[in-house]
Amino acid sequence: MTDLNNRVRLEVSEAVATVTLDRPEALNALDPAMAEGLHAALARCEADEAVRAVVIRGAGGAFMAGGDVKMFAGLLAEPGGSPRAFFEKLISTVHQSVILLRRMPKPVIAAVEGPCAGFGFSLMLACDLAVAAEDAVLTLAYCHIGASPDGGATFHLPRVVGARRAAEIALLGDRFGAAEAERLGLVNRVVPAASLEAETLSLAHRLAAGPTAAYARTKALLNASLDRPLESQLQAEAESFAAGAATRDFAEGVAAFVAKRKPVFQGR
Repeated sequence: MTDLNNRVRLEVSEAVATVTLDRPEALNALDPAMAEGLHAALARCEADEAVRAVVIRGAGGAFMAGGDVKMFAGLLAEPGGSPRAFFEKLISTVHQSVILLRRMPKPVIAAVEGPCAGFGFSLMLACDLAVAAEDAVLTLAYCHIGASPDGGATFHLPRVVGARRAAEIALLGDRFGAAEAERLGLVNRVVPAASLEAETLSLAHRLAAGPTAAYARTKALLNASLDRPLESQLQAEAESFAAGAATRDFAEGVAAFVAKRKPVFQGR
């Protein structure tokens, strides 16, 4: 296990990297140290060829309660302070993490329990899949402190739930539970809180054992799909499939199918 700083831990086991937001006394609220630790952890996950799937979780029964509002209050109270410069730097750091998540050629799962608010909500949206504990409570929350969303929420949310529902979630900032999040398509599945770690790791190990190079191409296609006309997307699919057909994993998948056995993918 690697402590990247006193806010974020990274552990790699059996091709699965687990990134833990580790500030439980503050419900894992975001501060500059956590923002920097998260970015460092994700950069390592992207670069490490031994990592084939990533899990993001929070310590102490919370995912992330958003930004550290108490820290914000102290910053605003400082005479002669520069809150704009502070927030521009903080948000730039977390936005680099969102970019890393979306471009990373590996599946990323959010394990959501307890509070999931503000940037925590945005972070969950930036992951490929999300598993939620029954006790999870979600809210975009920015409106309650007179702020607009960041972390890619205004990009991802309408794509997941539609424009009208996204406006309701963002403008009203209501809290809702895991069952409603599943109904809206914000999370893939809901499990008992005691089973969250086991269920998430089971899914992560399943993905890590899969054709991760094909997953990378699939993720890239999905990322681009809403910004391309149909003809362009079809061309991208054709090029991606043809490139994949030259890989060892494709040969293994075809051979295993014909032999009626389970394939053993190597991610290349």
